[in-house]
Amino acid sequence: MFLASEIERLVAAGLECEFLKIEGDDGTHFAGVVVSPAFEGKPRVRQHQAVYATLGKLMGNEIHALQLTTYTPAQWAEFQKELG
Repeated sequence: MFLASEIERLVAAGLECEFLKIEGDDGTHFAGVVVSPAFEGKPRVRQHQAVYATLGKLMGNEIHALQLTTYTPAQWAEFQKELG
C-alpha cells in the first residue's frame, strides 16, 4: 500500500513544482494536481509523462492509477483567478 504523501515526495524530487497535491485513500489509486514550469510548451500527454517518469516502475505496479491534472504556472494563475 502506497501513501499519497510518498508520491508527492517522489514527484517533487524529480520535477520542479510550484504546486503539488496528490490524494488517494485506497493505497493504489490516486489523483493529483501538478503545476510545473517544466510543462511550458509541452502537450498535456508529455506533461503527464514527465510526472510518471518521476515514479518509474511504481506506475502500473504499486501505483495502479494516477489521474493527473497538470498546469503551467501561467495556466495555474489563470485557473486561480477564475476561481475568484
